[in-house]
Amino acid sequence: MAPNGRIILNEIFFSLQGESSRQGLPCVLVRLTGCNLRCGYCDTTYAYQEGKDVPIDEIVERVKAFGCRLVEITGGEPMAQPGTAALARRLLDLDFTVMVETNGSFDISALPYGVIKIVDIKTPGSGAGKSFWWDNLKHLGEKDEIKFVITSHADFEWAVRQVKKHGLADNHVVNISPAAGMVPEADAARWILESGLPLRLNLQLHRTLWGTRRAV
Repeated sequence: MAPNGRIILNEIFFSLQGESSRQGLPCVLVRLTGCNLRCGYCDTTYAYQEGKDVPIDEIVERVKAFGCRLVEITGGEPMAQPGTAALARRLLDLDFTVMVETNGSFDISALPYGVIKIVDIKTPGSGAGKSFWWDNLKHLGEKDEIKFVITSHADFEWAVRQVKKHGLADNHVVNISPAAGMVPEADAARWILESGLPLRLNLQLHRTLWGTRRAV
């Protein structure tokens, strides 16, 4: 764990936003090190351990250098580091649009107002299906989004039950992401249409463009 004013950083790079409703927009990706979960489909396992202890001031300056106003803090699991809220606050104060993608197992109420939260609710097929902290739903604003990564039709049906039970699609974008190599994209599209719910098919644009390369 990094001391106050510092972050254990895995990488920073400029690319297109690969997922969420802002998919395709130029974005600075700030990937933090460390994750408390081990999902079976994870494509960023290198972020479990690889990283350097970096001052938040340095991260902010590196983000500014790209000249892009959209920033996503991701991981790993960014909420595992106590400095994430401070980093987000600094960027918001500089008029960046700040997104934080989180696995939902940590309290997201620590994030400052104005952060766009992309909250992943882990399905049973992820291998981390009981990790979600359901009280996080109380801390979602209208600009925040939900994501379900599905590994099977059973996962999709489970996600639909959660959407209906908690009214998730009433005020939030709900992204359905077929796990690569596990669910055909066309099948996920058909299931969404058959569900009758306003769900968003969330394909990994970065994987389509660049495969498993870590950065452009």
